[in-house]
Amino acid sequence: MTPPPPLTVSDDTLTERQKDVLDAALGLLVDGGDGLTMTGVARRASCSKETLYKWFGDRDGLLTATVQWQASKVRVVPVDRDTLDKRTLGIALEKFGRDWLTVLTGDTSVALNRLAVSHAGQEKRNLGRIVLENGPIGMARRCKPLLEAGRDAGLVKFDDADQAFRTFFGLVVRDTQIRMLLGEQRRPSEEQIAAQARRAREQFFALFGA
Repeated sequence: MTPPPPLTVSDDTLTERQKDVLDAALGLLVDGGDGLTMTGVARRASCSKETLYKWFGDRDGLLTATVQWQASKVRVVPVDRDTLDKRTLGIALEKFGRDWLTVLTGDTSVALNRLAVSHAGQEKRNLGRIVLENGPIGMARRCKPLLEAGRDAGLVKFDDADQAFRTFFGLVVRDTQIRMLLGEQRRPSEEQIAAQARRAREQFFALFGA
């Protein structure tokens, strides 16, 4: 049987029912960790396993879509390359950083990343690979075009977009993620997240501003 093509996962492309199913899968991952099964998701989401297989293909397809759905909550602000200026680029980078920190420090992402770390390096358990490809690597794919647009407009200067993104990643996340993964209970407030994203934008321009 040929598996279905991969589902394009974003707020704009999913139906409300599909979003409900992926939220149910996220809830099961947070509650039960390794216990995610097609049967369990079907039961929690009140849908049939046949529907899940039709939409996602198999368990790995469901896991991938679930991680992509969580990552899609970090939005990239669209910019016009022809009129891009420093203020607009700064707003877009700061908004991306603020969304990223908000999602990353939420209970769902913390639980998902803890579980992914426990799977890392285990060939038969793919969540670590899925989170890596659709989390940090996926974020780079979405953010680098914004950085490159800034470079093409003469607003920032760098030779390697990957290295520029990694620097921005470090400025945004700092030690926040590792502290949360290791059990820090105090989640940053909206004001603290906004301030951290603003500092990341300012420091990125200090390092790479043309």
